[in-house]
Amino acid sequence: MAVVDHLVFAARDLTSVVASFEAATGVGPEVGGAHPGLGTRNALVSLGESYLELIGPDPDQDDPPGPRPFGIDDLDESGFVAFAIRPAAGESIESLAEEVRHAGFDPGPIVDMRRRRPDGVELSWRLTLPPTGPTPEVPFLIDWGETPNPSATIARRADIAELRVATPQHSIVSALYAALGLSIQVRSSERPALSVSISGPHGDFGTRP
Repeated sequence: MAVVDHLVFAARDLTSVVASFEAATGVGPEVGGAHPGLGTRNALVSLGESYLELIGPDPDQDDPPGPRPFGIDDLDESGFVAFAIRPAAGESIESLAEEVRHAGFDPGPIVDMRRRRPDGVELSWRLTLPPTGPTPEVPFLIDWGETPNPSATIARRADIAELRVATPQHSIVSALYAALGLSIQVRSSERPALSVSISGPHGDFGTRP
């Protein structure tokens, strides 16, 4: 039913975390672009069928009218904060959202988004906005439609060495993943957390549980 589309690493200083990622792995993230009106910009690393999004405030934008996505304004430290899934070939984001509802979670409304790459190419996609915002344990949904997935437009330079989710809702989250066909390890924890390790030619970046 679903494929992991991308992992989200949020930071208060994007330039610093991009440098840290390259120093740890030997892979230089590519500039993604700005998110107009949201006050953020990103850098990307292809992970094969998925990709890593490093996201932080955009100093070239005015402060947005509301909080920046992924709790960036309130971060105590940088880290993996969320992940997105996309429909499998032949499926729709609407059917995927219905599966999430059947599993007991509200995916939120499906909205249109867009940004422009540094080369001027405009990207457009649709995603869900969970009522309480994205969390480490329950993925938000994304559908790129006719736009090429970013993972396919960046040279593959890194791999997911580890991907685990910790949650106080172990049985419910495990059932959600099973319904969506996601092979992600789940462990019990008092607080939700996303444990990820990205492996590059020079070493790893991230955390392991």
